[in-house]
Amino acid sequence: MPVHPSAVVDPSVRIPESCTIGPFCFVGAGVEMGEHCELVSHVVLTGPTKMGSHNRIQPFAAVGMGPQDLSFKNEPTRLEMGDHNEIREYVTIHRGTVKGGGLTKIGSNCLLMAYAHIAHDCFIGDHVIMANAATLAGHVYVEDWAVVGALCPVHQYVTVGTHSYVGGGTTITQDVMPFSKTCAVRDVHAYGANSIGLERRGFSKERVRAIQRAFRTLLAAKLNTTQALERIESAGAMTEDVKLLVEFIRKSERGVLK
Repeated sequence: MPVHPSAVVDPSVRIPESCTIGPFCFVGAGVEMGEHCELVSHVVLTGPTKMGSHNRIQPFAAVGMGPQDLSFKNEPTRLEMGDHNEIREYVTIHRGTVKGGGLTKIGSNCLLMAYAHIAHDCFIGDHVIMANAATLAGHVYVEDWAVVGALCPVHQYVTVGTHSYVGGGTTITQDVMPFSKTCAVRDVHAYGANSIGLERRGFSKERVRAIQRAFRTLLAAKLNTTQALERIESAGAMTEDVKLLVEFIRKSERGVLK
């Protein structure tokens, strides 16, 4: 295993020979890395942390640190990460807290751009993109294929729905609907379906049109949320995507951004 002479690696760490640890990295006790992971340089990686294969962490990232929570008493909480994640410069990812379940979890094929922050007890799905300085408070769920734009703070206990797009500089205090395009112009609003993103991911025109029809009812029909959901369900065009959207809104505890 190529380990630069300036790197500091705890002797208890489990690292396959296919991994690379660059100059001035620190790898603490309780870390377990999968095959073909790379710490480029100046990375701090502490545990308990378990990551899958083909993860690449760029300089000055701090991964697996203890949470920024005054109740944390150095308990052995965990961070888990999947495969093929790209973690860019100065990203910070914190382990969970006992009161929050003790686990922060990141899926696979995610891109975390420079200065992004993932706080304690967050759950990140697969294919998620967090742009520069996107910031998640504790207990946030980001579902598969979601994009959180640059300089976006996300409030505790918020869920960012699957295939949604949050525009840069948007403060998120309520749940972001799946498939939606949400951003702040004067106030924070959903602006319909993320149709371009859905098409790029292989959604057929028929699937996109069904989602767009549902959003027109939600956002432009001058109905409250309950009335809009009833109209969508009574229209007889409940595709699997629309069902997912309706169920997400009904289960939301914080309310959704409309």
